Amino acid sequence: MIANSEHKRRQEALIKRYGSPAALGAKAKARMLLKRAAWVGVVRGSYLLKRLFDILASAVLLVLLLPVLGLVALAIRLESPGPILFRQTRVGRWGQLFTMWKLRSMYIDAEARKAALMAQNEMTGGVIFKMKDDPRVTKVGRFIRKTSIDELPQLWNVLRGDMSLVGPRPPVPAEVDEYSLSDRRRLEVIPGITCIWQISGRSEIPFEQQVELDVQYIESQSFWMDLKILLKTVPALLLGTGAY
Repeated sequence: MIANSEHKRRQEALIKRYGSPAALGAKAKARMLLKRAAWVGVVRGSYLLKRLFDILASAVLLVLLLPVLGLVALAIRLESPGPILFRQTRVGRWGQLFTMWKLRSMYIDAEARKAALMAQNEMTGGVIFKMKDDPRVTKVGRFIRKTSIDELPQLWNVLRGDMSLVGPRPPVPAEVDEYSLSDRRRLEVIPGITCIWQISGRSEIPFEQQVELDVQYIESQSFWMDLKILLKTVPALLLGTGAY
């Protein structure tokens, strides 16, 4: 009885302040729409800032790194026959397919030889294929993989909008086919060149933990977090920890 009286007094106070119940509902709905619009504005603003930074940074880096790319391209061509660039279909945001570019670090028959090496996969979980002493990798390839120079052409993917500087690494379709529903959470954002697990151990981190770190990034991403990851990427590349 006391609870009902208290509820009634609150209702009367609200009606006295805002008017009829209909007016009260309309104002509550308006406040809800305003909050939603503010939230959408913040999200879109953050995406716009991230995209503008990606465009500017990738364009500048592509120009500055042209001499490096030229020297590495020459080394690749001198060591083994075949194209200098390697293109591969990858899975982007929400399952959208795109062509990702890399400097070729393997012999041209690498994909054909992969099936025979699957039993020697050293990546825990079996979804991703990794070998420390992969016989398909060339001598130049070992160096550019260790230093991640082979990833530099992906700056073109960033400039195009297929990728971002920071985000979960884009998987190949065969890997996504083996994903659980939980694993697919990492496909909720635009993939990136570097990410949290790239600066925390790279290939030494098991697949399940990679997913956890990617989800952690997705749930707490911000422009400042991206800058922090980019800054930490530099020493990670110089040390080459977990790269193979």
